[in-house]
Amino acid sequence: MRWLRFAVFILIVTVLQAGMVDILAATRWNVKPDFLLILLVFFAIYCNTSEAIVTSFTVGFAADIIGSAMGSQTLSFGLFGTLLAYLHRVISIKKIPYQSAAIFMTGVLAGTLAYLLSLLKGQPASSNVYGVIFGSSLYSSLLGPFFFLPSAWWMRMKTPRFRRK
Repeated sequence: MRWLRFAVFILIVTVLQAGMVDILAATRWNVKPDFLLILLVFFAIYCNTSEAIVTSFTVGFAADIIGSAMGSQTLSFGLFGTLLAYLHRVISIKKIPYQSAAIFMTGVLAGTLAYLLSLLKGQPASSNVYGVIFGSSLYSSLLGPFFFLPSAWWMRMKTPRFRRK
């Protein structure tokens, strides 16, 4: 893992998530893609297990910096990123539909856990939080696999090529 590239990449994506993701928002439902969730799944799939654990907590910390409650995203992203990294040792998640499913499930589970942890801290809840979690996870799962190739290029990681069988 190239850690300096990783740090710069997370910094750039965090700034984009905080300021420029509103351009892609579905305004009627207030649903935005979560690029940090996409990166969480990317690193859990393409890194070895120990690197995936470190990157999961780091991405969660970046999500907490731009979020409302400190700590909830770090714990939920770290937990589900670690589980996804261990799951990837057993099940191959290399095809686009599987990557989309992994992004969707990780988004729903991590978002729900982060919401429940923020309730424990006494943070106010919005009225349609589960709809936003579901919609954001769905939106991210549709966009996510298409960001894997540029992310792999930036991080200088090898990804499987498209081949004819």
